[in-house]
Amino acid sequence: MEEGDESGGRGPAWLVEQRYRAVLEVLDGSPVSEVAVRYGVSRQAIYTWKSKYEAAGLEGLREKSRRPRTSPTRLPAQVEALVCEMRRSNPRWGARRIAFEIARTGADAAPSRATVHRVLARNGLIRHQQQKHRRKYKRWQRETPMHLWQMDLVGGIFLADGRECKILTGIDDHSRFVVVSTVLAVPSGRAVADAFVRAMRTYGVPAEVLTDNGKQFTGRFTKPRPAEVLFERVCRENGITAKLIKPYSPTTTGKIERWHQTLRRELLDVSGPFTDLPAAQAAVDTWVLAYNTARPHQALNMATPASLFRPNPQPEPTVVTPVVPEKQPEAAAEPQQPASLLVPVSAQAMEFEAIVAASGQLGVLPRIQRVRLGQEYAGQRARVWADEHTIHVLIDGKPIKSVPSRLDAGNLHELSLRGAVPAGPPPAAPAAARQGQLTPGDVVEVDRNVDQSGIAQLGGVAVTIGYELANRRVTLRLDGHLLHVVHDGVLAKTLPAPIDADQRAGLRGARVVTGELPPPAAGAVRVERKVPADGVIMVARQRLRVGRTYAGELVTVHVEDTYFRITLNGADLSLHPRKDQHPVTRFRAKIHAPKL
Repeated sequence: MEEGDESGGRGPAWLVEQRYRAVLEVLDGSPVSEVAVRYGVSRQAIYTWKSKYEAAGLEGLREKSRRPRTSPTRLPAQVEALVCEMRRSNPRWGARRIAFEIARTGADAAPSRATVHRVLARNGLIRHQQQKHRRKYKRWQRETPMHLWQMDLVGGIFLADGRECKILTGIDDHSRFVVVSTVLAVPSGRAVADAFVRAMRTYGVPAEVLTDNGKQFTGRFTKPRPAEVLFERVCRENGITAKLIKPYSPTTTGKIERWHQTLRRELLDVSGPFTDLPAAQAAVDTWVLAYNTARPHQALNMATPASLFRPNPQPEPTVVTPVVPEKQPEAAAEPQQPASLLVPVSAQAMEFEAIVAASGQLGVLPRIQRVRLGQEYAGQRARVWADEHTIHVLIDGKPIKSVPSRLDAGNLHELSLRGAVPAGPPPAAPAAARQGQLTPGDVVEVDRNVDQSGIAQLGGVAVTIGYELANRRVTLRLDGHLLHVVHDGVLAKTLPAPIDADQRAGLRGARVVTGELPPPAAGAVRVERKVPADGVIMVARQRLRVGRTYAGELVTVHVEDTYFRITLNGADLSLHPRKDQHPVTRFRAKIHAPKL
């Protein structure tokens, strides 16, 4: 008896003998059911063995291969060979990249990623690694291109003379498009700022920039005191929000760090020392061009970065250059005095333009004073008028905000060195906080936001403005013992003044006004209500019957002093007398989402 490969040493010869004995017992007259029980098989198996023995003898009882005669879905040999050749030519390509490249060639039988992986494993082209359960990070990505640039400095550029240079790199957070790849012989603050400005001239001004805490990017950790570096100044003058990562947290800029790894593996590790700096820059530019336009990116669903990147058509970036003083004429009547480092004791008002940052703040001199305008003005170009007493901010020629100035004569001189020009007359009244004690009869205005409860804060006092102005910005005019609430150029209401006259000069954002008070709103107060199923609505604690016919409709209620008038699409429905003078606290209809 021959030994086979099956478990227990039972080979094909043993199986043939077992089946032959079972068939002989059946042919001798034994019942099929008893033979099946004795051999531990089914009756159908006994009948099958018997029919095969009668047809082909002992050869019919041997186990035959169950492999299909044809495999229509089998991967063609030429495609499998192409997969192996791509892997050998590009050892860093994985199954997904190889499947994508084969599909891009227009092959008829393009394999899937799983099929390519099985081919690589079958041919011994995959080195299995032990899986490590690493820490999971929270992934994030901006929704549009030119919203955020990640920037960093990386070394590893070696020249033939033994020097090591660094590259200023920048990548668009949304599209992974490389926007900056400048080789720097000396990574100084000036070189970094110049490369950054050249990139903005090519692609536009981004909204935000994210960097680490290197000294080229921030003066936050400068000793003995923090200072503004040139890169931060470029960001400020172009309205860019400069964001910094937490110390020792490189995963925050993970996209640029991962790109550095690709750059090292595919270019720097195989290129060797470059002849000189221009040769290194040319090699980097060639590789970056292929990375942006031809190389598919797995994080982008195998799209190229250039296909998702859209340059920003913003104005030219502000170039920061040192100001060279003009030469005095040689034929001067008075002898020249030695240059003095002292700034003038007093300076006139200055004007300059700046872009409001995405946070809604406008930096006059960021280390001295910032003006908060609100995120609704983010990205807009503002005109700033500043002197030693007041700062006025104008957008489209209209004064937006006036705040007390913290600038002195030296700060105004510094603004002139940064490009500010002498200003004309003030566009609005000066801020009240710099006027000292107000004279009797002075009228003061402040801008405040009304919260969702209809309350505004004025000098530490909570003033109830009303629900009708909730979540809106209003102007509060303090005139004598009255407080006038102005919204959209209309007098909304008049209240008793909550603070005394001697406290008004110190209010945040206060300004003295001499203009006339705006007229009150014309017409009745309008509120909206959705008619319920019973046809009865509530306005100012009074039940108003509209009718079941209008159930589900959105009606308008005109609140007069003595009656309520209900209209639908401009047509009058009904008129109801007003029984009391309860104030209206809800002006919009409550529309509930349908229940699922």
